[in-house]
Amino acid sequence: MAKTTLLYIATQNPDKHGHHRGRVRLGHRRAVGAEDGRSRRATPRISRCRTTASTYTCATRARPAASARSRSTTKTGALRLLNYKESKGRGPSYVSVDGSGKYVLDANYGGGFVEVYSLAKDGSLDQQTAFVQHIGSSVHPQRQIEAVRALVPHGSDQQVWPGRGSRHGPGGHLQVRRTRPASSRRNDPPFTKVAGGMGPRHLAFHPNGKWVYGIAELANEVMAFNWDASKGALTQFQSVKTLADGFKDPSTAAEIAVRADGKFLYASNRGEDSIVVYAHRSRRRGELTFKQRVPSRGKVPRYFTFDPTNKWFIVSNQEGGNVAGVQRGREDGRAGTEG
Repeated sequence: MAKTTLLYIATQNPDKHGHHRGRVRLGHRRAVGAEDGRSRRATPRISRCRTTASTYTCATRARPAASARSRSTTKTGALRLLNYKESKGRGPSYVSVDGSGKYVLDANYGGGFVEVYSLAKDGSLDQQTAFVQHIGSSVHPQRQIEAVRALVPHGSDQQVWPGRGSRHGPGGHLQVRRTRPASSRRNDPPFTKVAGGMGPRHLAFHPNGKWVYGIAELANEVMAFNWDASKGALTQFQSVKTLADGFKDPSTAAEIAVRADGKFLYASNRGEDSIVVYAHRSRRRGELTFKQRVPSRGKVPRYFTFDPTNKWFIVSNQEGGNVAGVQRGREDGRAGTEG
């Protein structure tokens, strides 16, 4: 009998009362591939969660109060709510844990802020230890709020997060902060600016710790940066398009990830509804070259993630109402057999 792994998928499609319609538990069959999960009521989203062997913490955006929620797992994989913390405004969108494993960081998209919570011994959310409000605007006419889309921890005390504007002038930026117990302070240098209208969304560190890659949702590009961990400084050295030549319909880039061995990078496009594969030209320089483009098997591939074996990636198609598994080639990184 094939061994199974549980995959938890947070759904986004609240009803008129602001209640989410459930969380899907999808059995993933390692020996065969990922089963296709479809829901007519709930929009699947692969949840950005902080996980341990027995707990995970997720962000929810239900009305009237958004929250960060901590849950524990039982022996059967069922979930039990430990506690939750209501968030100011509506828009918690990305949860991550710092390198020490003692603090949870929540990026609030709608509120344009970041908050930090300490963790209790049982994995529940404890006290809010930091709150950072962003102020600024974008050059994009429809994206005027200063939104915080993600938080990517690096090491024990550094975090990098993308934003669309800042009080220092229009244009996107990647901000670096250092987290200490009960505080969050700006790094020096505090941020790296990118061209206006890029719309930096999510980030991924290369396993070697020398390069950072960001997805620009409005410009439909992958941005590559050198990372100086001693200074917390980013220097951009490349930008590559995510859309096919000649594609003119509306589309925004969404997710980005680097394979565990560092050889390949993956990105998704919402509109073109595709997954793009890039390879590294050189192990020393980190530059990317296009490898492949495949359909996402559904509309609006908002998130994707890798399975524990690194043989498959699972795509969450927001408007398609389905979750698709696509097999990846070990040697060439190409997406192949569909699960």
